[in-house]
Amino acid sequence: MDLSREVLSREPEEADRLPPFAEELVGTLGVHAQYVLHGNIRDLHLVRRRGRDRFHQLLDVLWNPLREKGYEALVLCDQVSGFRVAQVGEGAARAAVEELLQRPCEFPGQGPAGRQAVLEQLRDITDGWARQREENRQRPLRVVLVIDHASRLLVDPSRPTNDERDFFLGCLKLAHEARPLPSLPTTAALVPEGPGLFNPVIWLAEGERDVPGWLIAGSERIRAVAVPEPDADERTTMARLLHERYERYPGRGTRDGSAAPTGTDREATARAVGAFARAASGLSLRAMEESVKLARSRGLPFAAMPDAVRIYRLGVEKNPWSRDEIRRRILRGEDPRDERSIPSRVLGQEAAVAMTLDILKRAALGLSGAQATSPGHRPRGVLFFAGPTGTGKTELAKAVASVLFDSDQAYLRFDMSEFSAAHSADRLVGAPPGYVGYEAGGELTSAVRENPFRVILFDEIEKADKGILDKFLQVLEDGRLTDGQGVTTYFSECVLIFTSNLGVQRTDPETGEREWIVEPGTPYKELEATVKDNVKKHFEQVIGRPELMNRIGGNVVVFDFISDDVAEEIFTLQVHNIQRQLVQGHRLDLRIEDKARRALLDHCTRDKWNGGRGIGMVLETHLINPLARELFAASDLGPGSTVVVTDVREADSGRVDTTVVLKKGGILDGGKRLG
Repeated sequence: MDLSREVLSREPEEADRLPPFAEELVGTLGVHAQYVLHGNIRDLHLVRRRGRDRFHQLLDVLWNPLREKGYEALVLCDQVSGFRVAQVGEGAARAAVEELLQRPCEFPGQGPAGRQAVLEQLRDITDGWARQREENRQRPLRVVLVIDHASRLLVDPSRPTNDERDFFLGCLKLAHEARPLPSLPTTAALVPEGPGLFNPVIWLAEGERDVPGWLIAGSERIRAVAVPEPDADERTTMARLLHERYERYPGRGTRDGSAAPTGTDREATARAVGAFARAASGLSLRAMEESVKLARSRGLPFAAMPDAVRIYRLGVEKNPWSRDEIRRRILRGEDPRDERSIPSRVLGQEAAVAMTLDILKRAALGLSGAQATSPGHRPRGVLFFAGPTGTGKTELAKAVASVLFDSDQAYLRFDMSEFSAAHSADRLVGAPPGYVGYEAGGELTSAVRENPFRVILFDEIEKADKGILDKFLQVLEDGRLTDGQGVTTYFSECVLIFTSNLGVQRTDPETGEREWIVEPGTPYKELEATVKDNVKKHFEQVIGRPELMNRIGGNVVVFDFISDDVAEEIFTLQVHNIQRQLVQGHRLDLRIEDKARRALLDHCTRDKWNGGRGIGMVLETHLINPLARELFAASDLGPGSTVVVTDVREADSGRVDTTVVLKKGGILDGGKRLG
C-alpha cells in the first residue's frame, strides 16, 4: 500500500489544488509548445485532491492533470536511457507509442546524422506521429515529452559547441513550427472538445541558465517555469503526513519495538509536527521524508525529529550542545579561580567577558533568536567584538573556542584584510563553475562541513569586500551557504565572532588623517555608547549595509582601554612567559632587579593606545632583543646560569640602554651595556 496516498487530513473537503508550477504549465498548453521547468525538480510535491493531501514525484504531479486534459502518454528521455514510455492512459496507447518509438537513435545524437534523427523523433512526438498514423486513418496521439537531466546536455551553457548549438537551434525551430492538436473527450472526465493543445516538450533543468538563454528568450512558444522550494505551510503539511505514516508503521521508531502512544494527545502531536516543520526549514520535502527514515533506523521517536534533521543536515550524530558537558564547561570557563577560564585569559575586560558569557549560555540553551516567530537555523551564537586594538578581542575568541569545544582545532580564523579585493568571496565559498579553483571548493564551507562545531573568527571585518558582507548576511539570516559546486553548508552549530576597530577612530574628511574618537580614561558607559553608535553609522552610511547591523543586533561587545593596574598585570604575565621560555628552552634563570623592572614597566605602559599588544612590542625591543644578542654572543654560557637585568635607561636622544649581567655557575661574569 502506498502510504503517501493515504487520507491524512480530517478537514472539510476543499477544492482540488495543484502546485502553482503545475497549474501554470497545464493552464498554458494552448499557447506554449515547450517548457523549461527549473529549480526544485527532484523534490516531492504536495497535491490536494478530494479534500486529501498527498505528496508525489514531479512526473506524477504533471501526468495526472495532463491525463485529464486528454493526453494519452508521457514519454521520458535522457542521454543514458534514450526514449521510453513513463506514463500511459487507458486503451491501446502504450502499444501504439512504444511501436512508434522503435526508431533507433541516441539522445541527443552524436554528429549531424544522429542529431537529425533525434530532431525527427522530437518532431514526430510533438505532432503525435500525424504522418504515420494518417496512413492508417488514425488520429494523432496526444503525447507529452519530458527531457530529463537537461542541465547535462551542455558542457558549458555560456559557450556551447557547434553541435550543441545546432541541436538547441533545431529545438527552437521545432517550437516555432509546432501546431496545436484538437482536444479530445476523455473517459475519466467528459471534457468537451475545446481549443487545441500542443504536445508539449518539457525540459527538466536544475537552473534556468543550464540551457541556452536564447532558447527561452528567442520564442514566445517556450516558457520558463520555476519550481520553488517548499514554504513553511508545505513543510507543516508534509510533517503532518509523515507523522501519520510514522504512527501507522509497525514499531514506529521505539527502541524496544513496543507500541507508541495512540496519537490521541493532539497537543503533543501538534507540538511534534510543528517542531519537525521548523527544524526542516530550508530542506526539501524529500529530505524531510529521508529524515523520517533516518529517525526510524536509529530508533528515534517522532518527537525527536529535530535531532534526526540535524543529523541529516550535518552528517554527524554527536552534538556537543546537547550534552551536560557544555554546561559544565561554560560554568568552569567563567570561574576566575581556574587559570584556563575566560576571565583569567582576558584581563581587564569584565563587562565584555560577562556579556560574552551570557551569549554563550543563551547559545548552549538553544535560545538564540528565540524571540522570532521562526528562528530558522541561524548560528548558535553571534558576537561582534569592537574596541581599541590590543585589548583582548582575538584572545577572547580563542578562549571561547577552548571553553566550548575544548579543542584548538575548533577555532578557525580568517583575516579579512586578505579578503578586501573583488571576487575574494570565492575563496570562502568556492569559485563558480568554469573558473580557476572551482574543484577545490571554499575554505570556509569545506572547513565547516569537515567539523560543524566551530568557533569562526572573522578578524577586522571592516576590511572585507562588500561581496563578503553579502555572504555574511546570508549566514546570519539563514544559517547556510551554498558553494560554487552547489553543496549547502550549515552553520547552525557554529559560533561566529567578528572583530573590528570600528568606532574608536575616524578619518578627517579634510585632511584624510585618522583621529581618535575615544581615548584612555573615558568612562566605559560613555565609550560603549560611542563605539556602538559609530559602528552602526559605519554599516549604514559608509558601506550601505544596515541590514547586516540589524542581524548582528545587540551582540556588539565593546572592549575598554586597559587600565594602569591591568597593564601592569599584563606586563608581569608577559615577563613571566619570557622567563619560562628561557628555563624550558635554555635552562637559564632570568632575573630583573627592581630598578630595572620599574623602568621597563614605565616604558611598556606609557602608551595605552596599543593595549596589551603594545606592551609585548616594547618588551620585545627593550628586553628580548638585548637578551638575544647577549646570549647569542655568550657561547660558553651553560645550563643553570643566571641572567640579571640590572638597569634600563633612556638617553636624551631617545635611545634605550639595557644593562645585563651574566652569571655562570654563580660567578659574576661582568656587566654588559646593551642598546
